Amino acid sequence: MKVILASDHGGVSLRKEVAQVLNELEVEVEDIGCDCEGSVDYPDYAIPAAERVANGEFDKAILICGTGIGMSISANKVKGIRAALVHDLFTAKVTREHNNSNVLCMGERVIGPGLAREIARTWVSTNFEAGRHERRVSKIAEYENK
Repeated sequence: MKVILASDHGGVSLRKEVAQVLNELEVEVEDIGCDCEGSVDYPDYAIPAAERVANGEFDKAILICGTGIGMSISANKVKGIRAALVHDLFTAKVTREHNNSNVLCMGERVIGPGLAREIARTWVSTNFEAGRHERRVSKIAEYENK
């Protein structure tokens, strides 16, 4: 599995925690930053990462900003992306099982590093159940392709 990892200035610390988890899981990771303290714009990181998932270069992306909201909104503008804003273990699991999410978004100002590590571990390790959920995910793709 290949995962692209990105954050804006509000998610730098949490992104580093998540990178450690992915390395522990032996997931191939590309971290595209940012590594700055000054303010940057979340779309400048979310959109390129989401595009690289949509074009098949990466299987998934994990995006982090202060709340996760900006990253989620930005990533979901990219055709083929199903970004989920997650701040608990249940939704981390279900968004993979039921929605086949391919981008995980989290907020550093919302959750702590321990929970973020477990969310990332759960999300990366959970498979899509397909079945009745496949029909629903397909409807999203059909609409997107109009």
